[in-house]
Amino acid sequence: MDIDLYYQEKGDKEPFILLHGNGEDGSYFKHQIDYFSDRYRVLALDTRGHGKSPRGTKPFTIEQFSCDLYDFMTSHAISKAVILGFSDGANIAMKFAIKYPNKVKALILNGGNLNPEGVKRTTQIPIEIGYKIASRFASKSTGAKKNAEMLGLMVNEPNIERNELSKIIAPTLVICGSNDMIKESHTKEIAENIPNAKLSIMKGNHFIANKRYAVFNKVVEAFLQMQRG
Repeated sequence: MDIDLYYQEKGDKEPFILLHGNGEDGSYFKHQIDYFSDRYRVLALDTRGHGKSPRGTKPFTIEQFSCDLYDFMTSHAISKAVILGFSDGANIAMKFAIKYPNKVKALILNGGNLNPEGVKRTTQIPIEIGYKIASRFASKSTGAKKNAEMLGLMVNEPNIERNELSKIIAPTLVICGSNDMIKESHTKEIAENIPNAKLSIMKGNHFIANKRYAVFNKVVEAFLQMQRG
């Protein structure tokens, strides 16, 4: 691995990895870090080029971020973990669970999408416009280059085939907001194509883990308790 990912850690029990969304960092999950730390070893990562993690030289893609997660788990001697991903973090988690199914104990996918078509057009159109503008100035400005890379993750990615989801073997909870920026039909499609996945649609928008954390945490906790038997 060409970089070391920055992470926050709290608790000392079973590994529970949190993966944030585009342009954010691990602090997005502050309410989950505190809530789950008495039952888990919670690790909130900053994705490559996000937060306090360096950009490095490798590709800025969902695929690479999933490889970074593998390297992180290997270097920290984590053979298996519960993984909760939000937005692009959910997309990283899906890629990871498809590629390394035996390294995931349980999977929580919040607001993920298989491809850009899963995002509502009212959200996607401004992102596409911003990406075109940033790309135009990327060669002249480091800020514009970084912005183009970030927005490019939402314009050009992810690229997950529906039939790949059958490779996920971990118990999975797919969760979204009732007024999410991801199309509800798309979220249902993800849940329907992961073996035995459970679907939960909560009142709220895309940011339910942060804005409605009390309810969100209870839904996640109930799901994880079911896996523990």
